[in-house]
Amino acid sequence: MKTFSVMLVDDEILTLNNLKKALEKEGYEILLAESGEKALDILESHRPHLILLDLVLPGISGLEVLKRVKEVDREIIVIMMSAYEILEKAVEAMKLGAYDYLLKPFKLSELKATVQRALETLSLRLRFLDEFEKQKQRYYFGKIVAQSRKMKEVLDMAARVAQSDRTTVLLQGESGTGKELLARAIHYHSPRAEKPIVAINCAAIPENLLESELFGYEAGAFTDARKRKVGLLEKADEGTVFFDEIGDMSLALQAKVLRVLEDGTFVRLGGSQSIKINVRIIAATNRDLAKETEKGNFRPDLFYRLNVVPITIPPLRERKEDIIPLVLFFMEEFNREIKRNYRGLEPEAAQALLNYSWPGNVRELRNTIERVMSLYQAENIQLPFLPQEIRQELNLPEDKVLTTLARDWPTLENLEKAYIARVLEHTGQNKSRAARILGLNPATLYRKIKVGKD
Repeated sequence: MKTFSVMLVDDEILTLNNLKKALEKEGYEILLAESGEKALDILESHRPHLILLDLVLPGISGLEVLKRVKEVDREIIVIMMSAYEILEKAVEAMKLGAYDYLLKPFKLSELKATVQRALETLSLRLRFLDEFEKQKQRYYFGKIVAQSRKMKEVLDMAARVAQSDRTTVLLQGESGTGKELLARAIHYHSPRAEKPIVAINCAAIPENLLESELFGYEAGAFTDARKRKVGLLEKADEGTVFFDEIGDMSLALQAKVLRVLEDGTFVRLGGSQSIKINVRIIAATNRDLAKETEKGNFRPDLFYRLNVVPITIPPLRERKEDIIPLVLFFMEEFNREIKRNYRGLEPEAAQALLNYSWPGNVRELRNTIERVMSLYQAENIQLPFLPQEIRQELNLPEDKVLTTLARDWPTLENLEKAYIARVLEHTGQNKSRAARILGLNPATLYRKIKVGKD
């Protein structure tokens, strides 16, 4: 269980001691400051979770302390205390970011309840921030394997469009190329990153359910609609909506989605009130929407609305340079998940993987590596471990054999060095920030950098 720290700031020593005894019984770590200056000194070396701050202090006032605390760390919760009911001061404190305002003398039970409520709010916020950081690191652009020129260009364009708040993006590419991964990376690097991203697979949800899932419905809208349901679009308000396989959406539903794109409004099924939302749209498809439009299978007006920034992810067969780095990336993942100790590939296995056409793209490659590592225990992936359709790719004409790529196959150690270098470049050589992104202790990162230079 997390121990919260509370700083008490009051010039009355008796009050400090009484509050200290009461809150220590609740299990909090207590810091004491008898003046605003002392509180700010403590703040330089400690970051308490919550501050109980008297309004009237000798020297620096409570309001000035509050202002400086919020400049240092806006996440610190501040509860103001005062023996005087000064309404304008209370209003000013709340404007500056105070959580609450207690009027002395107050009951200890009232104080404890206010502190507990405030720290419960902070706990929820910290859990959200932890999860947000995990998601941002998981979908960090630098973690998307891109050795090939084509894929580097894709990531560069995605990173640039991510900075926009509203620009609609259309991701195109074959199944398994990583369209959803890229969509989430765009979201988590956008100004909407702390808001939800809602993914809707238009091919997976039956047509008769998709409309009600998207827009929600009012009670009585149809036989089983016993109470109102909030739709996915409404849940995504202020965030991002990701329409996966939008080419599979019916023409009738396309017209309603078009309205959302045009004016940000929709109506629940069975309802009459127009609901306004503010969302960014990212759509993905494995179809050629321009051709589908010509055939009459996709609305031209919706296509033009979606096609603001089109990004095409190339199939794996067109970016051979990414295959072995992807294998090593998945190898590291499955080493953790299924407790293996693979280090690399034997040259013949690397050659076969490079020659194979990968019709299922990155998804097929990942499944292949998982299969191999689940069935065999070894240090390196060997040719006999691979499925027959991949092994037979070695029997190719001489001009199709990619000997240089196979001969120079890397190991997990080399992949780690390259990844650390990319993260350091991304952070401008800021090692502390790089360590957070990599999920490493700073001392561990320094050691790895030193070893890499030796």
